[in-house]
Amino acid sequence: MRIAVISDIHGNLAALEAVAVDLRLRGVDQVVNLGDSLSGPLLPKETADFLMAQPGWLHLAGNHERQILELNERSGAGDVYAHQQTTAEQKNWMAGLKPALRFNDEVLLCHGTPTSDTTTLLQVADRNATAQEIENRLGQVSASVIACGHSHVARSVRTTAGQLIVNPGSVGHPAYAYDFPYPHVIESGSPDARYVIIEKRQHGWTACLINVPYDYQPMAELAALRGRDDWVRALQSGYVN
Repeated sequence: MRIAVISDIHGNLAALEAVAVDLRLRGVDQVVNLGDSLSGPLLPKETADFLMAQPGWLHLAGNHERQILELNERSGAGDVYAHQQTTAEQKNWMAGLKPALRFNDEVLLCHGTPTSDTTTLLQVADRNATAQEIENRLGQVSASVIACGHSHVARSVRTTAGQLIVNPGSVGHPAYAYDFPYPHVIESGSPDARYVIIEKRQHGWTACLINVPYDYQPMAELAALRGRDDWVRALQSGYVN
């Protein structure tokens, strides 16, 4: 089985559509989405419509799905906008998603780590997590493959036990600045949409990290219209500055 793993779309429908075309051309058997699908200044409602219409796709909730549904005085602008734009049916869809689940006996899916939707499994802010940090975050998880998102950093590693851990990177938000656990910047270095295909072969599980170019300018123009110059720069370049 060839499994396409996508994550962190953040309402970027143009990037998502490009990825959907690419993965169909590659003949994948299953698509799984690790969450953070809608939050941001772009097209949350339209992105939800697209995702909900895909037959057979499996969806997880990211921390932003939870935050969209649980607005408070600390809510970010992207979550507020997505809450305002999405319908009651779409909010009910989000509410039914889980942040982690077993795909089968060998594959575990999670947004952040198996136990947290806000902790990154393969990163510590803007640096790669060490082998010990990764193993500590995995805990007693015995799956052969763990697919995780949240950091927007495309990366794959193997543990000392031989487990493959893979982050597909972000479909729709290639760079950002964040303050937790300390001020840092994540930059993919290109405006491309990103995803991964995992596949079990004779000698074990493989991961193919894929970049998909697409016409990002309409999304950048939407971000500018919403007053989000930080998103404009990220969408056009894959860099914060």
